[in-house]
Amino acid sequence: MLFRRRRNSPPEAGSPPEAGSPAEAGGEPAAAATIGPDLGRVVDAGQVEDPGWATGPAQVPDAERKPVLSWSERLAGPALFVPEAGEIEEPKPPDLAARLEKSRGGFMTRLRGALPVGGGDATSWDEVEETLIAGDVGATLAMDVVERARRRRDPGGSEAAVRAELAALLAPRLGAWEPARGPAGAPAVILVVGVNGTGKTTTIGKLASRYRSEGRSVILAAADTFRAAAIDQLRIWAERAGTPVVAHAPGADPGAVVYDALDAAVARGADLVIADTAGRLHTKSNLMDELSKIRRIIGKRLPDARPETLFVLDATTGQNGLSQAKAFHEAVGLTGIVLTKLDSTAKGGIVFAIEESLGVPVRFIGVGEKAGDLVPFEPDAFVAALFA
Repeated sequence: MLFRRRRNSPPEAGSPPEAGSPAEAGGEPAAAATIGPDLGRVVDAGQVEDPGWATGPAQVPDAERKPVLSWSERLAGPALFVPEAGEIEEPKPPDLAARLEKSRGGFMTRLRGALPVGGGDATSWDEVEETLIAGDVGATLAMDVVERARRRRDPGGSEAAVRAELAALLAPRLGAWEPARGPAGAPAVILVVGVNGTGKTTTIGKLASRYRSEGRSVILAAADTFRAAAIDQLRIWAERAGTPVVAHAPGADPGAVVYDALDAAVARGADLVIADTAGRLHTKSNLMDELSKIRRIIGKRLPDARPETLFVLDATTGQNGLSQAKAFHEAVGLTGIVLTKLDSTAKGGIVFAIEESLGVPVRFIGVGEKAGDLVPFEPDAFVAALFA
């Protein structure tokens, strides 16, 4: 189903924004810029204006057929897609040790080769250090781990000492992490950021599936308006998860999308809003400023909200990804990391480098393509899986 505004249609993508909209100069939304109340009107498929996309009957010549348009191409303005109600499949947790096989068979095999049982003089500490560096732990951190492990008198030998020092790099968790709702029932908000190609939109779909399977109501915000395919991709994930998604036409102001999604969440009493954002290089200051603007818009619409900003990092990028995360953290203040494609790298050490260097906890790790393959990060389970 599509829900649409009953007011005048917004301007085409790329045209000047209307006065009072979230996209006006200054970037702050006005009180009139809301679609919450309008989202209560269900527009049946037969009532929606003909968008002009149909292949026509088979006998119509190809030259006379109209093109098949994607959902994003049919959007003339703000809309809320509500998928048909259906049974939500609970994501099944994967076998973590099996999914980390590449890391276990890569740098961990070499590391264990340098750490004979019993340790002592047989341990090649130089090789241990080199292996940790090659595994994306980082040079400085690898030196510290080796130095502390050498001084550590562990009954299990040098392997147990290194394992303990690596585990100590990960911040202890006090129970499972949950995005915090604001007072008076305000929805929790997760802003998902990162560079291109890291799997942000897919991560959002998996998060939506997880929270929906737990019985929570979720609304997605398709604020990656730069890439039309992201809007369509998010809608597909929304349909799988049974989650509404707010979208504007491609090229629209991302802040306006987030504002409208917050309005819809308040109107519908949703528990959580998850906002997609366009991939951007950390070196582009204007694009980084756009993220700060979205944060201000969230604060304007929900003054008491405590939004989470999750950075999606491709584990295969190693230390380059760490540099990206640092730049994003300085610009917008990250509250968590989602490490994707961890099953595709032979270097699992980036997890330790991220937490130690940034002081930002890893919230989730991605170890596969299915919705259940995005799992909450548990330090003890992760280290145990690496050394399994």
